[in-house]
Amino acid sequence: MISKRASEFTSFIVMDIMAKAEELERKGEHIIHMEVGEPDFPTPKVITDTAIESLQNNKTRYTHALGLLELRQAICDYYLKEYGVTISPDQVLVSTGTSPVLLFAMLAMLDHGDEVITSNPRYPCYQNFILAAGGKLKEIQTYPEEGFQYRHKDIKKKLSRRTKGIIINSPCNPTGIVMTEEQLKDIAQFDSQYIISDEIYHGLVYQNRAHSILEFTDKAFVINGFSKLYAMTGWRLGYLIFPKAFSAVMQRIHQNFMISANGFIQWAGIAALTKAQDDVAKMINIYDERRRYMLARLTDMGFTIHVEPTGAFYVFADGRKFFTDSYKEAFRITEEAKVGVAPGIDFGSGGEGFLRFSYATSLENIQEGLNRLERYLRKKSND
Repeated sequence: MISKRASEFTSFIVMDIMAKAEELERKGEHIIHMEVGEPDFPTPKVITDTAIESLQNNKTRYTHALGLLELRQAICDYYLKEYGVTISPDQVLVSTGTSPVLLFAMLAMLDHGDEVITSNPRYPCYQNFILAAGGKLKEIQTYPEEGFQYRHKDIKKKLSRRTKGIIINSPCNPTGIVMTEEQLKDIAQFDSQYIISDEIYHGLVYQNRAHSILEFTDKAFVINGFSKLYAMTGWRLGYLIFPKAFSAVMQRIHQNFMISANGFIQWAGIAALTKAQDDVAKMINIYDERRRYMLARLTDMGFTIHVEPTGAFYVFADGRKFFTDSYKEAFRITEEAKVGVAPGIDFGSGGEGFLRFSYATSLENIQEGLNRLERYLRKKSND
């Protein structure tokens, strides 16, 4: 019999949309994919060359459970250079992507019934990591005209003696919003709880810069990795930065559940952090061109962009003038317009009436996809 806990895991609807799109493609349809957040760029050559060299040099053994010391030190150096914060290698856990390290952080901090605060809308998988560790989700409604950011007073109302953490995500999936220094300082005031900061989209910022929560508090778990910034989604390499008191327990958790991340991929991670800056800069310029084009086109079509997204590679567009059920609408757009989009309801009830568009695809695809969407909406209004 399936466990009660597993039965309560929610679907990741965007993957259902992608499955529908792939089904249509097998039937010969041409689908423009704007539903998934996966860079369309090849992994920079300096990274792949390092991986190949590491394989040829037989760097294929287990590594330390926390990860290669050389990579952990490179991560420390990166955070010092980018954010001016000092961390030590024994505060870093390297694993096979950011999803495992988020789960391990929850396992390390939560007892059964402990609570974690999340925003609504949010990345849809957060709640399942909390549930898997025996915790409870405490939602806070956020509002589009405020960039879907927490209000201090709303957090205070949700706090209880069982509250162990507050999740933040900046730059944010699904909204693309980047938290300001003032907003991060405000969150850092809740120092009786741990701040779980998902920083996987750091580096993908088109105005000003993103701040790390570690600039304002050391009572934080930071999730980051290589998938988005370095176009390394399939490499599965991520890391967790945690308070020093958790070093021994994080090592034990990883020893038991993962042993270690792939050694040769960890060496490639060092190359990403130290040698791929020029490649990343080129990708960011192209993303920004796509971002500006998408924002202009969606606005012209009648979607509302409440706060301009300046990070990640998503636009969370308010389409309530066109539809009320984003789940049904996303599937209709995929099937009729042949454009994959993510329904706002996937990210929580606060996302209903919105669609998330990813610009992690070529400008030509974006142009064609939005042309198709415009024709679909015109036909819809005339029916």
